[in-house]
Amino acid sequence: MRIAVLDDYFNVSRKLANWDRLDGLAEITVFQEPFGGEETAVIKLADFDIIVGMRERTRFPASLLLRLPKLKLLITTGKRNLSFDVGVANAQGITVCGTGSIGSPTSELAVGLMIALMRDIHGQFGSMRQGGWQTRLGHGLAGKTLGLLGLGKLGSAVAAAGNAFDMNVIAWSQNLTDEQANERNVCRVEKDELFRQSDVLSIHLILSDRTIGIVGAQELRLMKPTSFLINTSRWQVVNGEELLRVLREKRIAGAAIDVYDVEPLPPDDAIRRLDNVLLTPHIGYVTEENLARMYQDAVEDIIAFLEGKPIRVLK
Repeated sequence: MRIAVLDDYFNVSRKLANWDRLDGLAEITVFQEPFGGEETAVIKLADFDIIVGMRERTRFPASLLLRLPKLKLLITTGKRNLSFDVGVANAQGITVCGTGSIGSPTSELAVGLMIALMRDIHGQFGSMRQGGWQTRLGHGLAGKTLGLLGLGKLGSAVAAAGNAFDMNVIAWSQNLTDEQANERNVCRVEKDELFRQSDVLSIHLILSDRTIGIVGAQELRLMKPTSFLINTSRWQVVNGEELLRVLREKRIAGAAIDVYDVEPLPPDDAIRRLDNVLLTPHIGYVTEENLARMYQDAVEDIIAFLEGKPIRVLK
């Protein structure tokens, strides 16, 4: 068997898991650089039987899967991945498996971005690097309103941090009930009120047909001119053109973004030129502890598949 480990930017997959268990069973090739397009992916992956993908870094739509006739096992890190066409893979006889993951790194990043925005840490650091000193007032968290678009596992963790900072925490999602919100010491509000009231609005929704573009022009224009938006979820949840517009026009104070429509983000992307955004390169899940869990589970998935008893199978 030939195994491809994709998009291992820091070449850590072999260090964070015990791949020696596959000695004599498989040949492993690690790809550190993105392929840059489907045609390159087809050429590079044509001879592999097993592929270990890293989240959405390389996508596997039907158009790619249909051109990989040798592929038998496709693994995504995490329990779901909408950039993998699982239905087509299954129809082609390809087994698709997931891995475990640690959710806390993403919620931790969201809290860190909130503090960085409110205290202008990135701006003040830039001033210090240039030989300057304080350039603007920051804002405290206590008494401010933290709005959460989504109150699942990650949103609930951010809510707990907001409560610890004595913030007023509110939330909305399509299926959120008052009882569920109250259990987390959060006040459920209607969608429009979430955007009107929030001083910081943090997005924690799973990407699906009903959440694509759920934050559009109407929602963004309801936000206060002093408010901040944080997106550690998925770029497609927000209408990107409208977000760029309100940021350019300074209709909101700023945003912190960790996810993008195209990744890695092109060097000339317009959002890089805005002076009221804090950008991180999709590091929400990228911690040593989380990648170790993912790669360890990927090895287990491969061994189980080779033994004829696949685990963590996705349908």
